[in-house]
Amino acid sequence: MDVREYAAYPAGGEKPLDRIVSDGGMCGIFRTLGCIGDSMSSGEFEALDAEGNRSYHDMFEYSWGQFIARDAGLTARNFSRGGMTAKEYWETFAEANGFWDPDKLCQAYIVALGVNDLYGLQMPVGSVADIDREDPEKCGETFAGYLGRILLRLKAMQPEARFFLVTIPNDGTDDPRPRAHAELMRAMAAFFDHTRVIDLFAYAPVYDEAFRKKYFMYGHMNPMGYRLTAKMFESYIDWLIRTEPGEYERMGFVGR
Repeated sequence: MDVREYAAYPAGGEKPLDRIVSDGGMCGIFRTLGCIGDSMSSGEFEALDAEGNRSYHDMFEYSWGQFIARDAGLTARNFSRGGMTAKEYWETFAEANGFWDPDKLCQAYIVALGVNDLYGLQMPVGSVADIDREDPEKCGETFAGYLGRILLRLKAMQPEARFFLVTIPNDGTDDPRPRAHAELMRAMAAFFDHTRVIDLFAYAPVYDEAFRKKYFMYGHMNPMGYRLTAKMFESYIDWLIRTEPGEYERMGFVGR
C-alpha cells in the first residue's frame, strides 16, 4: 500500500465525491454523530392514497444518519423532524426533546437545515453579521441568526466537536435560494472553528427531473435516495478528513 495514493491532497486534484466509500471511510473515527435537520434528515417517506391525500412518515431507520451509523459502526442520533426549521429548533424543539442535555452531546454533527426556513417561512438568509458570539439571544432573526444560535450553544457545551454544514443541492433551476444558502454555509464554516461544509450545491449531482425520478417518491426521497445521500455524506467527510488529518487527530478525547 502506498499511503500517498490514499491521502487526498487538494493540490492533487481529488474532489470531494471522486471516491465513494463503502464502509463509512474516515467517518469511523467518530463514535457519536448528531444529525440535525428536517424531513430529509429523518428518513421521511411521503405517501399518496387513492383519494389523493398525502401523508408523511418519519422513518429514522431509513435516514442518512442511520445508514452512516451502520456503515461506519458509530452511533447516530437523530435530532430532526419533518418540517423542522432552525427557528423552531432553537425556540422549542430542542428543549422539548431534551436535545440540549449533556448526555446527548456528540463528537460530530451534520447540520442540514434551511429548506423550510427559506421556502416555508420565507425567512431572509442573512449573513454571519447576524451572529453575536457573546450572546446568542442577540443574533438576528434570519436563518443565519437562528442557525448561529444553535451552533453557538452546542459549541459552548462541546467545544471540540466537529461540525459539517450541508448546502441545499442545486436543482438546476434559476431559483437564487440554494446558491445563497450555499454561500452562507461556506461563510459560517469560515466564521466558526472546527466547522466544514458538505457542499452538495457544488459537488453533488444536480437534483433535476431525471435525478428525482430515480431517487424521490413524490416530494421526498425514496429508500435509494436516502442511501445515496448517506454515501455522499460519508464520502465527503472521508475526503475532508483525509485532506486535513491534523484537524481530527485528537477526536478520541472529544467528550471524555
